[in-house]
Amino acid sequence: DSGKQPQSLKGESMMKTMMITTALAAMALSAPAAAQDAAAGEKAFGQCKACHSVVAGQNRIGPSLAAVVGRKAASVAGFSYSAAMKAKGVAWTEANLDTYLAKPAAYVPGTKMAFAGIADVKKRKDVIAYLKTLK
Repeated sequence: DSGKQPQSLKGESMMKTMMITTALAAMALSAPAAAQDAAAGEKAFGQCKACHSVVAGQNRIGPSLAAVVGRKAASVAGFSYSAAMKAKGVAWTEANLDTYLAKPAAYVPGTKMAFAGIADVKKRKDVIAYLKTLK
């Protein structure tokens, strides 16, 4: 006996290790962490409330942000968007929101949104987590 495992046992061991690693990664990315981020995002969203409502159909200086994640940009009825925003032609994915919220005028030159942006990456991610809760 050379002390080596048969090839089939090595494969089983590798598969178990991969399954455990996957399960641990899934637990780390589970809902409680997202809920905490959304709660922090709701607090950070306070500065946005001066111009944006979270109630569908209720526009202010800015459009309603109800159900914004996944929505086509410049698509809220009754809101007068800038030509630049209309021409952007994107959907508000998490990635697009992150880029836009970092520096709105850089992402959409000519936007009407007079907001410098959210420099803090975690704060932006938290705000986006909150926006995802607005159905």
